[in-house]
Amino acid sequence: MKKQIRCAIYTRKSSEEGLEQDFNSLDAQREACEAYIKSQMHECWILIEKQYNDGGFSGGNMGRPAFQELLSDIESDEIDIVVVYKVDRLTRSLMDFAKIIDIFDKHETSFVSITQQFNTTTSMGRLTLNILLSFAQFEREVTGERIRDKFAASRKKGMFMHGIAPIGYIKKDGILYEDKEHSHKIKTIFEKYIEFKSVAKLHNYLNENQIYTRTGKSFRKGNLHRILRNKVYIGKIEHKNEVYEGLHDGIIDAKTFNKVQKIMDENSINAKNSTGSKHISLLAGKIFDDKGNIMSPSHSRNRHGACYRYYISQAIIQNRAHEAGTISKIPSDEIEQFISEKI
Repeated sequence: MKKQIRCAIYTRKSSEEGLEQDFNSLDAQREACEAYIKSQMHECWILIEKQYNDGGFSGGNMGRPAFQELLSDIESDEIDIVVVYKVDRLTRSLMDFAKIIDIFDKHETSFVSITQQFNTTTSMGRLTLNILLSFAQFEREVTGERIRDKFAASRKKGMFMHGIAPIGYIKKDGILYEDKEHSHKIKTIFEKYIEFKSVAKLHNYLNENQIYTRTGKSFRKGNLHRILRNKVYIGKIEHKNEVYEGLHDGIIDAKTFNKVQKIMDENSINAKNSTGSKHISLLAGKIFDDKGNIMSPSHSRNRHGACYRYYISQAIIQNRAHEAGTISKIPSDEIEQFISEKI
């Protein structure tokens, strides 16, 4: 008499949509797999009672609860064959698939995809599966590239392709429009920052005057920093350190925005100079690169521990290298000595 072959069915669905229905995608997968196992009764296949269903989990990684339980039971020698509806129900990653097959081989567990007639008990089945997954991964990568290229092209055209529109705007079909209900808050934030020259004081002012976010919460200081640096408020779109003209109108004029940037840059320099550095940067806040960016004092050490001081453009510090001047970094000693001799 042949030994019974214990079969486990694994089902997966990427989204939770439709799982509340009486008969959902997981049920359909399971029903088809059960029918296939019954058709193999002459080979002594039997279905184990335990179910392995992952609803709402991507096949792009192995961190799925039911799948991890399946692997655990395989390692405990409770399963002989894993049956799935399609290969991509098990995984969408070629690298993960190789790991899974290694685990299956180690514990002498076979793998069957009922709709593609693949069986890892044969060398041809293994080759076919690898080819299939290679093309599936290639297709996903190409699709991902197309999506990224589309987003990049849209941004270059001035469209806003991020998620939620920043406060002060509403988004429709990739274009920002001023949100009159909240845009005045942005104007107040910029105007008051110029007056206070301090995010902390601005933060207190907004709370005292009950000026809140769209959701009725207090602005966080970090959010205020991002708002004050965000070029979207002067009608620009940024993408990978490149700045493009947006299709939307700015809420803040360029003069006000630039004034805010200068104050923030100066505050950043002063904060660095007040941290107890051993060296006094004589030209802090007083020199600029040839594109008008303030150059801030900084330093680094070589492998022997020697300190190297220099001034560096704020454009470099803020990841705006494309806006930096032709000379964006100058040794401190040289420039300070040169200026001292000229005074």
